[in-house]
Parts: sequence; C-alpha cells; structure tokens
Amino acid sequence: MKHRFLCAFLVLFLGGLSTWAAAPKAGARFVQDRFCIGAFWLTFPMDKDADQRFAEIAEANFTVVYGPVDGFSVEAVKRHLALCEKHGLKAIAHCRAPVDQWPDGPACWGYRLWDEPPAKMFGDLAKRLAEVRKLRPGRLGDINLYPDYAKPHQMGVDTYEEYVSLFLATVDVDVLCMDHYPIFKPQQDSRHRYCRNLETMRKFSLKKGIPFWNYFNTAPFGPHTDPTEAQIRWQIYTSIAYGAKGVNYFTYGTPKTFEFPKGSSILRRDGTRTRHWQQAKRINGAIKNLGPTLMKLTNTGMYRVEPKDDPAKMLKDCPITNLKRVAVDPLPDYLIGTFKHADGRRAVMLNNYRFAYTAWPTVEFDVPTDQVREVDQKTGRVVPIYDDSPNMEGLQVSLDAGAGRLFLLPRK
Repeated sequence: MKHRFLCAFLVLFLGGLSTWAAAPKAGARFVQDRFCIGAFWLTFPMDKDADQRFAEIAEANFTVVYGPVDGFSVEAVKRHLALCEKHGLKAIAHCRAPVDQWPDGPACWGYRLWDEPPAKMFGDLAKRLAEVRKLRPGRLGDINLYPDYAKPHQMGVDTYEEYVSLFLATVDVDVLCMDHYPIFKPQQDSRHRYCRNLETMRKFSLKKGIPFWNYFNTAPFGPHTDPTEAQIRWQIYTSIAYGAKGVNYFTYGTPKTFEFPKGSSILRRDGTRTRHWQQAKRINGAIKNLGPTLMKLTNTGMYRVEPKDDPAKMLKDCPITNLKRVAVDPLPDYLIGTFKHADGRRAVMLNNYRFAYTAWPTVEFDVPTDQVREVDQKTGRVVPIYDDSPNMEGLQVSLDAGAGRLFLLPRK
C-alpha cells in the first residue's frame, strides 16, 4: 500500500515538475510553430451548434481562430480556447478583462491588442505588450497595422514607411501584421499596391528578424467585388512568395454592418456555407501541406516578370534562369520569390500572376532538372519535379490561375 502511494506521489510530483519546467518564464517571447491560416470575425452564436461550427473551421483546413467569439468576457474566451483545443486549432483571443484574468491554455497562441492603431497609440501599446509578456509569457500580443493606402491623418505620420518603422522602433512585437484588400476590376486593378505593401512587410520583418502575416479579402464589401477562387488563391500565394508566415481571411462569418450589404463571406449571416467555404478548404489544404517547409524558409529576393519583359534578363541571379513559352500561350506574367532553407538549400516559389488564365512555362533552373525537388501540395512531401508535358522539349510546369509551386534546389 505504501509502495503504491509513493509511486502515485512521484508521478504527480514529477508531472508537476515537468509542467513547471515547460512553463515559459516571465517575459518569454511568442515563437510561431506552424503556418498561420486565420479565420477572422466569427459571427455565428455560441449556441448548441458551436462545436459543429469549430469542427467546420478545422475541416476547412484553417489553423488559427481569432476572437472575439460570442463576446469579450472571460467565460467567452474560455469557451473559445476549449473549442480550439478540442478541434486542433490555435486561438488568438480577445478579452476585455484585466490581463491577469485573461484565460490561458494549450490552444492559446496569444491575445488581440489592437487593430489599425495610429502612431500616437504606439507608446501605450508597447506598455500593454510588456504587461502581456510579464503575465502571459510566451503568448503573442497581436497588433494589426493599417495598409499602405491609409491616409496620413489615419496613421498619424506622413508616410507608410515612417509608420511601420516607428511602430517597430516603439513596439517590440513578435509578429508584424497588416491588412490590405486589393481591388480586382477590369478598369481598376490594385494588385501592384498589394505587392508593394507586402514588400514593405518583407523588408521590415527581415530587418527585425520576425515573421509577418497579412489579412486579405474574401468577401464583397465597400468598393470590393466578391473574389473568385483564383483571386483568393492569388492573394494567398502572392503573400507566401513575399515570405509571409501567415494569411488571415477577412472574413469567415458575414458581419451585420453597412459595409457588407451583399451578406456573403465564407459563411452567410444565417451560418450556412457559401461557395467560399469549399474554395478555402481546397486552397488551405495545399497551404497547410506547404506549411512545414514554409516555416523553414527565409525570403532572399523577389522577381517580377511582366508581359513586356524578357524573362532571361529579369531573372538574373534567380535560381530560375528563364521562363519560355510556346506561341499559343499568353506572354509571361509571373511573380517569383526566392528563399534560403534552414538546412542551407535554396528554394523558389513560382507564381502565376494572372488570375484568369493558367500558365505553362518551360522552366530553366541554374542546376540540372534532376537536382530540383518540389514540395507536393497534396501531401507535403518533397518529391522529384514533375514534367507536366513530357512530350515537349524542356521542363513544362503547369500553374493554375493565381497559383504557385514551391521548388527546392541544392545550396549554391
């Protein structure tokens, strides 16, 4: 009897030591351990169907669920965290209680602190972040910045570069994040501004040595059309090419506000799915499979090949040295991101910049084709590169509208 009691005591004691040893120390920083595919702005009630709703989010291959979920109370956050834990999701909670009362748990990635702050708030946000690190060590203090089309009076400074630079100099964040919603219209195409904003994020995140995320559009609101699946895919793969370690859907539910008169995001206001749910599931599944490799990559450069360009000239120093075409295909229109893998290998993401046409470039690398590997988006495995047109001369790569493919090459 004494022996059994002693064994039970030791199990409890050692288990307690293990938990204590694993607990982050005060001031510990957030460390991202997986690619963030965020579901933002849940608008369904936390009723008897809440468990099913979170199961649907996981089924659609999201990895993170943002709060608030049915309010900002401590009890609401506890339920948010419990549902995320049950369904293998991470949570960024939103709570309006004092920080020392904020619920925590295995599913908690962090807490939302502010959305689109002006520069005058940076000092207060730095203090709030320090308090989070002290009382909830290891958790993210989530702050989302304005996009680069914000006006000076919104940002509180004259230029966007100044805005981001001042933010990082004042607020010691663990993740840089912004929201930008490009316009896809025949007479108004603002995708170049989306790329410009991502370039700013890329530059500052590399300088700071932290990951960056961004929000993108998946709903008709304001001046924005309802994006097609290819336009959603274009936004996500473009972010990844620039080195993003997270992409957040705006929005998952459909808010009951004047900005959303059409009432159609991933879920309708009554909680039923729109076509965007299936689209998100397909796209997110591929990104989730790429995720483990993406988390090991550091962006080293960007290349843009427009229809007017000679690809061979534009791709100087790129692992992809040329993108040829056959006469029946459209002129080249590509975005390429280059990376260094944590193990020293090189990587390159080749994106089809068009969202209305597929692309079939003949791709030339700076190493023999048999040395090139690809991350299979159906499995996540690293496999030999596949020639999509083996009867044609050279290596043919098929790219769906707005899609990209990730290749790995030996270190140079």
